[in-house]
Amino acid sequence: MKSWLLLILLSSVSACGFLGGDDGMFRDRGGDYTEAQISPEMQIPPELDSYTLDQLYVIPESATLAQGGFEEVPPPRPIEERRQEGVVIQSLLDRSWVLIDATPSQVWPMIRDYWTELQIQLDYENPGSGLMETSWLEIGGDQNLRHKYRISIEPGLHAGFSEIYITHLQQPRDEQIPTVTSWPDESDSEDLERQVMTSLSQYLADRNDIYQASTASLLAGSIEAASKANIVQNASGEQVLELRINYDRAWVQVRTALEQAQVDIVDSNRDQSFFSVRFAGIAEAEDERGFLGRLLRRNRTDGELEPRDFSVRLLDSGGSVTVVTEALEASPESVQLTTDLLQVINDNLG
Repeated sequence: MKSWLLLILLSSVSACGFLGGDDGMFRDRGGDYTEAQISPEMQIPPELDSYTLDQLYVIPESATLAQGGFEEVPPPRPIEERRQEGVVIQSLLDRSWVLIDATPSQVWPMIRDYWTELQIQLDYENPGSGLMETSWLEIGGDQNLRHKYRISIEPGLHAGFSEIYITHLQQPRDEQIPTVTSWPDESDSEDLERQVMTSLSQYLADRNDIYQASTASLLAGSIEAASKANIVQNASGEQVLELRINYDRAWVQVRTALEQAQVDIVDSNRDQSFFSVRFAGIAEAEDERGFLGRLLRRNRTDGELEPRDFSVRLLDSGGSVTVVTEALEASPESVQLTTDLLQVINDNLG
């Protein structure tokens, strides 16, 4: 009997070594990638087409460890951390929306897939206007009310961005379903609106990179592509900033843009629709050009322009707001500085 027990024990130890361990069938392969070798690129004969081949995982030269190796292999950056950067929920007063760095034509198929995965049918969809409405739904076993959602996709303040608005509607179940839906200006339930907005934003964050690279709706391409913020010439030939948003949002956006650009706000009066600011222009760094390279000239002591006084006025015309910048003191540089200030505001709109 003892010999049988000894034999079983030895067999168990041998089996563990065979299945696990460094040489086992099911050994831990988690660190194998640290010893992987880069294979040479495949060479295609010149008489054959090679356009279907692509480097899916190119390792840039800057990724080499010139400063020396790590004591242990660092973990990769979480995918969710990177994806969340392109989708954010913004709120102003009692209105919220989802801001995403994708065009309306790219956003449209993502939102349709969102409802499809939830197995919720759409009663109405108009890609040209960026509108879709769900069928009437039952939420949380509510026997008294039926619910419905409308999604509106609009271009963002800047090109390449979209704003997504959600409206919730509810109706007593004992009432007849209306033939034509009358949507309220504000959701009947802010909580139910917020729940769908949070769920949708998370869904978009998980898929935004994939859709930007591969998918866009041709039907939704007719959604008005012009951004809501554009620098144009007025009737006098002066450059102004047109914002196709309401006055409340325009005031907050312009103030935030000035603060983001670190422009000194000396005074402001919302009732009279103006900001008084001090501004010395923008300069381009030698090693960086464009938006990221624009640096404000503030408190200069090297002989360059000193900050000057400007007014920033907001003119409300109902459906849009015009932002006008004006130098309070005439100077040879005032025309250019006025244009620079307008550009700084536009670049820093959130």
